[in-house]
Amino acid sequence: MSVNKVILIGNVGRDPEVRYIDNGIATATVSLATTTRGYTLPNGTQVPERTEWHRILLWRRLAEVVEKYVHKGDKLYIEGEIRSRSYTDQKGQVHNVVEIWANNMEMLTPRPQSAPSSQAPATPASPAPETDEPPF
Repeated sequence: MSVNKVILIGNVGRDPEVRYIDNGIATATVSLATTTRGYTLPNGTQVPERTEWHRILLWRRLAEVVEKYVHKGDKLYIEGEIRSRSYTDQKGQVHNVVEIWANNMEMLTPRPQSAPSSQAPATPASPAPETDEPPF
């Protein structure tokens, strides 16, 4: 038995790159930063903060959601698998790439609420019905 599962929580480094390929299938690439805090060892040695950058690939519906709602600085929860590949550039140099192919994503950054209306309702609003559907 083997398992290839990655769970990341981090911040988006730049706005996502979204493309549409054959038959209108959306693909998105997100640059995600995860940071390990710095600390001090018992002997007084300072270990600095360390940031890792991850290339996240999303497909279909996840890519469409990313296109509409994810921006630089947002915090994301990503589940996926590690995939590696290599390619040769035009100069003949071989490049190795490690990517996370996401199969689940949750947006952790709260969305700003719209400005309050000048006409407040006279009675409290009824609660929204409970569903398993996302609010977007």
